[in-house]
Amino acid sequence: MLRRRLSRISFIAVALLALAASGLAKYTSATPPTSGPTVPGNRAVIRGGIAYAPENAPEAVKRAIWATNFLTRKPYVWGGGHGSFYEDGYDCSGTVSFLLRHAGMLGQPAASSELMRYGSGGPGRWITVYARNGHVFATVAGLRLDTTGFYGDEGPRWRTDARSPWGYTARHPDGL
Repeated sequence: MLRRRLSRISFIAVALLALAASGLAKYTSATPPTSGPTVPGNRAVIRGGIAYAPENAPEAVKRAIWATNFLTRKPYVWGGGHGSFYEDGYDCSGTVSFLLRHAGMLGQPAASSELMRYGSGGPGRWITVYARNGHVFATVAGLRLDTTGFYGDEGPRWRTDARSPWGYTARHPDGL
C-alpha cells in the first residue's frame, strides 16, 4: 500500500515537472505574456478580477494590461516594486511603474513624486497616471489601477469605479 502511494506521488511529481518544462505552466510576472484576453472596442473590462484589453488599443497598452494582471492578487507592500519590477508585493508607485514598464515606457521603477513629472502633462488617450506626493494610481483604457480600495491598502487591483483626481497631477506616456 505504501509502495503504491509513493509510486502515485512520484508519478504526479514527474508530471508536474514535465508540465513546467514544456512551457504550458502559467507565466510569472518576470515572464509577461505577449497575448491575452481581449474585448471588442476601446474600453477594457474586468472579468473575474482579470482585465481584458480592448482590441482597438495599441499593442503596448494590451501588453501592459496582460502583464499587470499578474499583480492583481499580490499584497500591498510599502516599497514593493522599487528594488525590482518583480517582487512578492507592490506599493502604489511600484504597481504603476510595473504597468509603464510593460508598456515599454519606463526603464526603472519610479516613486510617486517622480511620476508627478513623468511623460507629458494631462490625460492620455489610453493611459493616464495620477500622481501626488505619497500616492499614485493610473487609468488604463477606462479601468483604474490602484492599490487602495474600500479596505485601505489592498494591493494592486483593477477597478471599474472612478477616483477623484483632485490634488493629483495627471500625466501620460508620450503617444498613449
